[in-house]
Amino acid sequence: MIFTSPFPPLDIPSTNVLSYLFPDGQEPSDEPTWIDSEDPSHHLTPRQLLGWVRRLAFGLERLGLQRGDVVLLCTPNHIFVPVAYLGIVGAGCIFSGANPAYTVSELRHQMENTAAKLVLSHPSKLADVLAAADAAGLPRNRVFQFSDTHCLASKGIPDWAAMLAPPDEAASYRWPTLSPREAAETIATINYSSGTTGLPKGVCVSHRNLLANVEQTVVMRYAERPFAFENRPAERWVGFLPLYHAYGQLYTMFMAIRLRVPVYVMREFRYEDFLAAVARYRITSLQVAPPILVMLAKRPETARYDISSVRDVLCGAAPLSRDLQNECQRRFNLQINQGWGMTEVTCGALHVPGGVRDDTGSVGQLDPNCECRLIDDDGRDVGIGSPGEMLVRGPNVCLGYWRNEAATREALDADGWLRTGDVAVCDDRGYFWIVDRKKELIKVNALQVAPAELEAALLENEHVADAAAVGITLNGEEKPRAYVAIQDASRGRVTPEEIQRWMETRVAKHKRLTGGVVFVDEVPKLASGKIQRKVMREWAKRDAEALGSERVERARL
Repeated sequence: MIFTSPFPPLDIPSTNVLSYLFPDGQEPSDEPTWIDSEDPSHHLTPRQLLGWVRRLAFGLERLGLQRGDVVLLCTPNHIFVPVAYLGIVGAGCIFSGANPAYTVSELRHQMENTAAKLVLSHPSKLADVLAAADAAGLPRNRVFQFSDTHCLASKGIPDWAAMLAPPDEAASYRWPTLSPREAAETIATINYSSGTTGLPKGVCVSHRNLLANVEQTVVMRYAERPFAFENRPAERWVGFLPLYHAYGQLYTMFMAIRLRVPVYVMREFRYEDFLAAVARYRITSLQVAPPILVMLAKRPETARYDISSVRDVLCGAAPLSRDLQNECQRRFNLQINQGWGMTEVTCGALHVPGGVRDDTGSVGQLDPNCECRLIDDDGRDVGIGSPGEMLVRGPNVCLGYWRNEAATREALDADGWLRTGDVAVCDDRGYFWIVDRKKELIKVNALQVAPAELEAALLENEHVADAAAVGITLNGEEKPRAYVAIQDASRGRVTPEEIQRWMETRVAKHKRLTGGVVFVDEVPKLASGKIQRKVMREWAKRDAEALGSERVERARL
């Protein structure tokens, strides 16, 4: 059974990213769009951005970069990141963002995997970037410092201003045009997947993929009242999502310029700074992952700030429990709607439509032009109400994995269906609910246990700040185990055993935490908000080995 979107099909623009964002005959806006949250006088308008983009694109050409060459960016968030992204893509090159928290070996892997021809590095990451570049064989004259302020040369590496074309020369620069076929096949971005299994894989996103996902997201966000510039709502966003990640790129860069929404860009996420920005700038809408809502609901700092300006919240990147969703909706008088996506669908493929007040925990309906199948463990399609792994098809589905044909064949079949690894159910209205990641399911006596369900239940406990569940194998049997971060005020007031007993009355017998509860300082998560399941499995394996050794020692006594 093929599930289809209830929304009319869209005519997806078949052009390049720059021509879409800056069409001929339309003057760029002079309204501040990317604003430094620490200093709002430091900002960029679309017109200013376009000037910088042309200078960078022309500069890359003068350095000898060719169409299809990869330029890697390693930096925390700041207002000039959109300049780098669009300047690279505008030159016909490929943008690839590296997590600034990466180690030298991780940076080296991405440089080597992409065969990057040039790297832009924030000064704070320069030492690691140079070490990685040396190891990857990238000449140092192909590394530049990149920040939102001018940098003095360091370690022989100049500021990126040294490679920019002069403004008067760049003013006439014209980016390469693309035919409809080229727009569909030309890579704009290589974003790296979360890497929960093995080394991260480069996801190849085309120009058409990007434009499709922007247009789809606009329709879903304004489903109640279609977007038009003449009646656009007054919106203000805060940009704390990392800009090397698809979620941050979609909203802070593409949606912001497409909708002309000002975004207050945070250099790094600190919870109180986030609250202060929301209060100071009267932010109207948030794009978040579930951990932010956990903080809003559970951390005492929340009460010290006025966040009443926020009207709606989009939550994605990881499952959000229905209880937490509704608690935040009631407490803060705002609408929280979920969406579903992954790097391989550019960013998103399902959303609860704007204007719908959902309280069920659904991730919504299929975006326009998207299709979905649900399949069981034997590859057979299942219908309404039955769980199955999601297979998604649409114009936002990526081209495949960079230089990894085997992984591409495993993920994408000949008919364009992408295997997501997420298990979902769909109702007769076309609304979907995520059960869990297929490979993350815990199997207890042949019964499946979803970690997300256990995590949602644990978050209802007043002592629990965050939690992650995983299977642990003891005596050959898999058992549910939880790693729990407790509230600061609860330290010394509650034990793991008490949390374990508390759960017994809230879940079925096979879902009880018979593998134990362990207190941890924090649950390991990616910047996108997803729990690092690979790390959790490693913890469980380590603990199982330790518990097995203890049993052996006791048997010897």
